[in-house]
Amino acid sequence: MQKLPIGIQSFEGLRTDDFAYVDKTKLVYDLIHNGKYIFLSRPRRFGKSLLLSTLKAYFQGKRELFEGLAVSELEKEWESYPVLYIDLNVGLYTSNEGLWEALNSNLSFLEKTNGITKETNDIAQRFRDIIWNLATRTGKKVVILVDEYDKPLIHAIDDAALQQEFRNTLKAFYGNLKTCDEYIRFAMLTGVSKFSKISLFSDLNNLQDISLDERYADICGLTAEEIESTFGEHLEAFAQKEGTTKADIMEQMRKMYDGYHFSKTTSKDMYNPFSVLNALAQCDFGNYWFSTGTPTFLVKLLQNGEYDLQDFSNGDLLASDLAAKESLSQEPLAMFYQTGYLTIKGYDKELELFRLGFPNREVEQSFLKFLLPRYTGNTDNRSSAFIGYFVQELRKGDIESFLSRMKSLFANTPYELVRDLENHYQTVMFTICRLLGYYTKAEYHTSNGRIDMVVKANQFTYVFEFKFNKTAQEALAQIDTKEYALPFQAEGQKVFKVGVNFSKETRNIDDFIWKEA
Repeated sequence: MQKLPIGIQSFEGLRTDDFAYVDKTKLVYDLIHNGKYIFLSRPRRFGKSLLLSTLKAYFQGKRELFEGLAVSELEKEWESYPVLYIDLNVGLYTSNEGLWEALNSNLSFLEKTNGITKETNDIAQRFRDIIWNLATRTGKKVVILVDEYDKPLIHAIDDAALQQEFRNTLKAFYGNLKTCDEYIRFAMLTGVSKFSKISLFSDLNNLQDISLDERYADICGLTAEEIESTFGEHLEAFAQKEGTTKADIMEQMRKMYDGYHFSKTTSKDMYNPFSVLNALAQCDFGNYWFSTGTPTFLVKLLQNGEYDLQDFSNGDLLASDLAAKESLSQEPLAMFYQTGYLTIKGYDKELELFRLGFPNREVEQSFLKFLLPRYTGNTDNRSSAFIGYFVQELRKGDIESFLSRMKSLFANTPYELVRDLENHYQTVMFTICRLLGYYTKAEYHTSNGRIDMVVKANQFTYVFEFKFNKTAQEALAQIDTKEYALPFQAEGQKVFKVGVNFSKETRNIDDFIWKEA
């Protein structure tokens, strides 16, 4: 079997060292021959760096690396160009000096490798000098590739003053892509986010954004067909270890790592490449992508903002708002989408409205597990240990134990975590039930009103009604009066009606009552 390219970002290294490669070169060819200034947004570890490395090898004329790939049949004229590759992945972006150091390091390398003498300390001017020097010396236009252009901006997302400094610096630096147009053959910027309404992109109005272009929806990431055709032997080995079939392994892959959409039509389901490759290597379905970077600042934003978790995981967003704003507080869902924690689930063309949701089980389960301690204050993993007990109790129909354990979980919630008591406790209960892997629907609409929460677990359906500073009896009476349980009784499962009251004084569940429908 060929080696799995986990973490491999060098196209040349991948092709010369017997790593498996999913052929994306037809898309690369189309991109090069249909555009000049390109921008692409994708979540981290989706293959953006490998894509830029592939473009670098192509423009350097390294034809031998592309033998047997689609582009070898498409490209008739292989020509080399000077390539300027700038990587902002690494940097200490805690000050504008840190950004200067990162840019200086990139430019110093380009100056040294191309025999160019530095004439000034001004970052933007040095970049312009390098472009001009290489173009005039070689007689060929320059190719510019920028990896993770937005890393400094993401790092300073909650520091408005620092981000403004970064924007000023980057505006002048990236402005060369427009002012040096006559010397540039091709340019591409990649990153996690496209920041709207900032000088960087308002000035670079010559950039073609392909982030939602259906033609390039699969330029990064993996399709099911690509996994099966390129990694068939690895799938077979995985299946043999598990004592199952390749089809079963692919079905688990689909549930765990599929579900990303990068176009309005949502026609192409994309798998997370980092998680797929790690699962194939270890023959185990783990939460590989999530564990490489936790969304601490995004969770903080969710807690401090106006978003209920149930709304967040099924959110609507105008097409005009899908690009990240200068401040996350303006439209945080855009950042959750662009960072990969939410994806496109549907698009209403008439309203120009995107429906967002969790892409797959890995992201949903990992995100909720990460979120739960931050909503309950139990950061010693005690809340995570409770999950197994919650599962057993709902499976058995043991509501008494389930809600008693929930009271214990709520008991130590710090005062400062809770902005809205009633909403807070409903959110935590919703989070736990979703974590259990069961069907959970908040604000379930019926002909008579809205049920606070419905949970389906094996042969049981639970209809919850929550009250705040009232009584559990009142909650249960509302279920009866409005016949909330009626739609579920025809489904053949045992239905429980559960009334719960939260107390402002005790900051917990003070009473609950239940009965079978």
